[in-house]
Amino acid sequence: MTQMKKVVVIGGTGLIGSKAVKMLQDAGHEAVVASSRNGINAYTGEGLEDTVTGADAVIDVSNMMSFDKDALVDFFATSSRNLTGAEQTAGVRHHVVLSIVNADGLAANPYMAGKLAQEETVAASSQAYTIVRATQFHEFLETLAGAYATDGKVKVPDIDFQPIAAADVAGALVAVALGEPKNGTIDLAGPGRGSFESFVRTYLEAKGDHSPVSSDAAVDYFGAPVVTGSLVPGGDYIEGRITIAEWLQA
Repeated sequence: MTQMKKVVVIGGTGLIGSKAVKMLQDAGHEAVVASSRNGINAYTGEGLEDTVTGADAVIDVSNMMSFDKDALVDFFATSSRNLTGAEQTAGVRHHVVLSIVNADGLAANPYMAGKLAQEETVAASSQAYTIVRATQFHEFLETLAGAYATDGKVKVPDIDFQPIAAADVAGALVAVALGEPKNGTIDLAGPGRGSFESFVRTYLEAKGDHSPVSSDAAVDYFGAPVVTGSLVPGGDYIEGRITIAEWLQA
């Protein structure tokens, strides 16, 4: 029988965090929902010491929505510094953070720059850790399609895409957190790879939207120049189970 563990989920009320909390609880573990909503703030440090005391692992899926590179870098780096410091003091075994596949190659994008700062801060700490880099989520396809839409047409970068369901991301984070620290990165991607254009078209058509969708090599990814493999793993990775078709049906 698996020994029950205490796992703190920073950002435990969000898309990924709430799913991870439920998975941990369903498996009989103690999942602590850590959010600014309940007085636990990784950026300010509020409530961290008491929250991580006695924890076996911490999963950090905290987030900040902004287009300001400096603000994002400050948020992710400061939060990670506070977290890993509190974890070391408390003797937490494993720090797990969710990042994005190839974040280091896309740092011209403000959000990617923030995630890269988060990765570097965690790796530079003395805390045992694993960084899980995921591809874009199925759940973000609506936002992505809207961002690239102009005058009823959608033009996206001419690149490969391999989206993954949020449930698969949460499951991978839980499995990693309950395992041994890698002190490195793990890539995570969905079960199907194709063109960005094809995934956006599939999503829109499933929603009854028949807007023309095309691709253009000159189009960037929210400020970051991209090549074919910029948003997909270049080597080994953990593969999710839920296909885009299954996700759309659900």
